[in-house]
Amino acid sequence: MSAILFDFFGTLVSYSPSRVDQGYPRSHQFVRDHGSALSYGDFLAGLDACFASFDARSDIDDREFSMAEVASAFLRQSSVDGDAAEFERLYLAEWSAGVAVPDGLKPLLLELRRDHRLAVVSNTHSPAMVPELLTGAGIADLFDAVVLSVDVGWRKPHPAVYATALEALGITAAEAIFVGDSYAADFAGPDAAGITAFLIDPGKTAEVPAERRIDSVFDLPSRNRISD
Repeated sequence: MSAILFDFFGTLVSYSPSRVDQGYPRSHQFVRDHGSALSYGDFLAGLDACFASFDARSDIDDREFSMAEVASAFLRQSSVDGDAAEFERLYLAEWSAGVAVPDGLKPLLLELRRDHRLAVVSNTHSPAMVPELLTGAGIADLFDAVVLSVDVGWRKPHPAVYATALEALGITAAEAIFVGDSYAADFAGPDAAGITAFLIDPGKTAEVPAERRIDSVFDLPSRNRISD
C-alpha cells in the first residue's frame, strides 16, 4: 500500500456531530443585531431545522451542500438582514471550537508518512474549515492531498469522492487504504471502490472482518496490511 486516506472528523480529531449543542452566543447575537427577535432556543431550533432540510435532500443522492447555502437560507427564513458570509464565519468559528486534536497525532502521522503518502478525505460543508484546522494543528504539510465533499459536490459514500482522492494522489484503488469511523462513508464506500478499508469501531457494532476493525487511528502502525 502506498497511500493512506483518512477521514477527518471522528478519525483524526474528536468533535460533536451535533450542529447546535455548542455555544453560539456570537452567531445568535448576529441575528439579533440584524433584525431578528429570535430567542436563543428558537435560534438553535431554527438552525437545526434548516440543516435538516438540506440533509434530507442530500440523503436522496449524496449531493453535498455548503454552509454558505445554509447560512443564506437560515437568514432569509429568519428575516435577518445581514451578511450571510459573516454569519457563516461566526458559526463555523464557534462550531470548530469543539474540535480537538488528540495527543500524539503528529508523531503518528510522521511515522506513517515515512512509508506512505497521506491524504484527508472528509465530508464537510466548508471549503476552508478542515484546511484551517489542519494548519492550526501543525499537520497540514504532512498531507499530499485534502479532498472535501463540498469541493467535489458529492459526499461520501458517493464513489466520486474516492475517485477524486485517488486521482489527486495519482494512484489506483489497490494502492490505497481508507481509515475512518463511519461504516457507510469510511468502510462500505471505499470497499465498493476497491480500496482496503479499516473501520474505527471500538464497540464492535459494525459487521466487518476483525482484521479490518481498529479501536483508534493509533492502531494503524501495528496492522501488517499497513506495512505491506
